[in-house]
Amino acid sequence: QVQLAESGGGSVQAGDSLRLSCAASGRIFINSVMGWFRQAPGKEREFVAAVTWITGFTDYSDSVKGRFTISRDNAKNTVFLQMNSLKPEDTAVYYCAHGRRWDRRRLMNEYDYWGQGTQVTVSS
Repeated sequence: QVQLAESGGGSVQAGDSLRLSCAASGRIFINSVMGWFRQAPGKEREFVAAVTWITGFTDYSDSVKGRFTISRDNAKNTVFLQMNSLKPEDTAVYYCAHGRRWDRRRLMNEYDYWGQGTQVTVSS
């Protein structure tokens, strides 16, 4: 079992920044992939970014590339999502997830554990 707890969401203005955190505990797979997904009202959950625990490989969706940065602190078992230049279309519930396959990192169904989500609201 892996437990994930997100924090850091909030309400901001367009152009502001937020930093989300995801604290992981339990039996974390050593070669795991940690992903961030988001779900806006009335829309499907979508991939945002992913990072590998060991090598630090990263990947981003086109909509956030250049504005968001994913990182991890192995010693603290925590993954971060630094979000800069936020836009109203970034408004969503953001979820942290634990997966096992880098080659399928963008597929929601490939992640076996999920956090409860944290709300991010960006107003114009």
